[in-house]
Amino acid sequence: MISMRAVWLREFGGPDVLVAGEAPDPVPGPGQVLVGVTFANTTFVETQFRAGLPGPFRAEPPVIPGNGVGGVVLSGPDDLVGAPVVTSLNGSGGYAERVVVDAAAPFRVPDGLALDDAVALLADGRTATALIRAAGVSAGERVLVEAAAGGVGSLLVQLARSGGATVIAAAGGSRKTAVARDLGADVVVDYTQPDWAAQVGPVDVVFDGVGGAIGAAAFGLVRRGGRHFSYGLASGAWTEVSEEEAAARGVVLHRGPLGSPADLRAATEWILAEAAAGRVKALVGQRFLLARAADAHRAIESRATIGKTLLEV
Repeated sequence: MISMRAVWLREFGGPDVLVAGEAPDPVPGPGQVLVGVTFANTTFVETQFRAGLPGPFRAEPPVIPGNGVGGVVLSGPDDLVGAPVVTSLNGSGGYAERVVVDAAAPFRVPDGLALDDAVALLADGRTATALIRAAGVSAGERVLVEAAAGGVGSLLVQLARSGGATVIAAAGGSRKTAVARDLGADVVVDYTQPDWAAQVGPVDVVFDGVGGAIGAAAFGLVRRGGRHFSYGLASGAWTEVSEEEAAARGVVLHRGPLGSPADLRAATEWILAEAAAGRVKALVGQRFLLARAADAHRAIESRATIGKTLLEV
């Protein structure tokens, strides 16, 4: 049996449970394509999955983690073979040299967009686009973006700014605030400082990718009639907000799906096209060889990463 290089999760636990090894080569069936993987995406959600914490993915070890990849179609419909593509999986299988997906799943990488940037935009770009659309951000509004130097946050800064909003970027530490400033944020605050919320002032929209105490403080800044979108919990916990207080202030709270599968596919296609046209920039901050997936997870959990973390296959 032909085998390929892969990273296995054989038991839940710390990063060291991710071990490089071999796996059977996947074989595409009717209506499927085989993709040779060049880059695999890594996410905070995957670190939680590896640790055995509840989340959107459900699989029992032994399993190959990874939900997003970019590469070249090796076999499938003639019009796809040889095409550079990015594709999501069903929550597992991405930390490997090759993957099989339905022929309708991949996104062609537009001309002018590098494959690694396309992989960085696959999940985070879809999320950022869907958030901006769901929030209805408009010109002149004050928008607070938490984790502004992260994968989703860095894109939210750019998209809100291009929509005419005044963007307040909140990030942890001087290195990350400098990144947010370079991305075009109008105001930058360091939320490791105790007075960070006072520096922000009232806002119309919050994009809460941190949760916990930071998310709660951000919720307190939302003006009457504003919107608070929780999409992440980098702090380890979702923001606890009072629905009664939100109702009394006329604040819309949102945490959950950001559209139908068709909506999210359209969002992905749009952000890839925007990046290819140079109107938005993917932020790839760290790269690790496939066999060092454990180091990638350690970096993400250290909260020291900038933008997207990729595995190079």
